[in-house]
Amino acid sequence: MNQKNIENGNAISSIPAALVLPTMDAVLFDLDGTLVDSMWMWKEIDIEYLGRFGLACPPDLQKVIEGMSFSETARYFKNRFEIPDSIDEIKHAWIQMSIEKYRSEVPLKPGARRFLEYLACTGKKAGIATSNGQDMVDAVLESLKIRPYFQVIATACEVPAGKPAPDIYLEVARRLCVSPARCMVFEDVPAGILAGKRAGMTVCAVEDEFSAGMRAEKKKLADYYIQDYNKLFQTEKE
Repeated sequence: MNQKNIENGNAISSIPAALVLPTMDAVLFDLDGTLVDSMWMWKEIDIEYLGRFGLACPPDLQKVIEGMSFSETARYFKNRFEIPDSIDEIKHAWIQMSIEKYRSEVPLKPGARRFLEYLACTGKKAGIATSNGQDMVDAVLESLKIRPYFQVIATACEVPAGKPAPDIYLEVARRLCVSPARCMVFEDVPAGILAGKRAGMTVCAVEDEFSAGMRAEKKKLADYYIQDYNKLFQTEKE
């Protein structure tokens, strides 16, 4: 697992993930941008929501709130933008704005369903560790019909601190009764990658258009990097 090749100055595993997965007892996924193609939606919602108060969406916003739990993000919005609504009202507005998009406009990332079927067929445990709220998680899992693939689904609101703290990944591993060292994490942003690494897990970064500008940082932080889940079924070294 430590064998590396160097591409543009970044350490990238030269061992196909398919050869590493058999050594793992569980696979843990972030949701937005990792398992489902939804990060575009949240930027639209931030722009629309702030627009209700006559505010522009700052260019640094997505990076600043990266990894925060749903409640942490609502508190951040209230404090930074002096939103008059309560934390619960802010969260409710976001839920209403997002839930229909989750049900009708958010697809799985390429190769994700094939990978989930592989995990089920090989007896690997699977869990979700998301910063999102439970209502939205329920909407997208039901719409895509993927809930049965996961034994544990946890949100960052259930643990003391959101990503990049390791809390949520450690909690999912605990509920799965699996050692963190025997878990592989799939993540799309640096905060999530750090959370997995700090939990003592092996981390594979996933390409996402939203985080394309963070690609070098993701490759530096993660143990592995894939363009999409179909790459996991390649047996040759890239």
